[in-house]
Amino acid sequence: MELAVRCQNLQKRYGDVVAVDGLSFEVRRGECYGLLGPNGAGKTTTIEILEGLLAPDGGDVEVLGRRWKTDEQELRQRLGVQLQETQFTDKLTVEETIRLFRSFYHRGKTIDELLGLVELEGKRGSWVVKLSGGQKQRLSIACALAGDPDLLFLDEPTTGLDPQSRRQLWNVLTRFRESGGTVLLTTHYMDEAQTLCDRVAIVDHGHVIAEDTPKALIASLGAPKVVVHEGTLEDVFMSLTGRHLREA
Repeated sequence: MELAVRCQNLQKRYGDVVAVDGLSFEVRRGECYGLLGPNGAGKTTTIEILEGLLAPDGGDVEVLGRRWKTDEQELRQRLGVQLQETQFTDKLTVEETIRLFRSFYHRGKTIDELLGLVELEGKRGSWVVKLSGGQKQRLSIACALAGDPDLLFLDEPTTGLDPQSRRQLWNVLTRFRESGGTVLLTTHYMDEAQTLCDRVAIVDHGHVIAEDTPKALIASLGAPKVVVHEGTLEDVFMSLTGRHLREA
């Protein structure tokens, strides 16, 4: 099957700290693939390398069959990126912000289409500084979709959203995939990964410790260890990474 992402033996250090330690995985075209792991597991560093924001210290990465060293301009046109924290210009309106991001791409959806996708039509003329946290998160998704990307990177996309907004965003991602798009996301919400992802990789200490479909990972856990009735992906996550709290 054609690959959207190939990540082999990826390595990244910050001084004495090993953020990514020989991490390998592949994302198939048209699937939603989740990177799950505790804080400090190396998920965001990995995503930023795949997005071309960081250079790895070792390993090999291909995105849409291209490499950042030789194909950066093409990749920028074909990717959508939603960062964990996006800083917008406060004194621009929602429409002006989306129009700015849309101008970066040769192709893409209209401003009206993007506003409709994330249900921000009523905030079209509002300054960004006046938006709630959840509304800003939806704006960042609209900007990530502005170029009608082939591959969408989402780093904890529903953080700060209320349950209704989360479900609405899940619908946006489902429609994106139905149109042929590929999604690579990180999330701390196990129900989100279980609902959206075809496959997930659980990452800890900078490398993959388990990878499969959510259903297969849940089945591999055996008897539920946390809940009374049926096991969940969160049970798998806790079983593999431990129940102790970690510093962010």
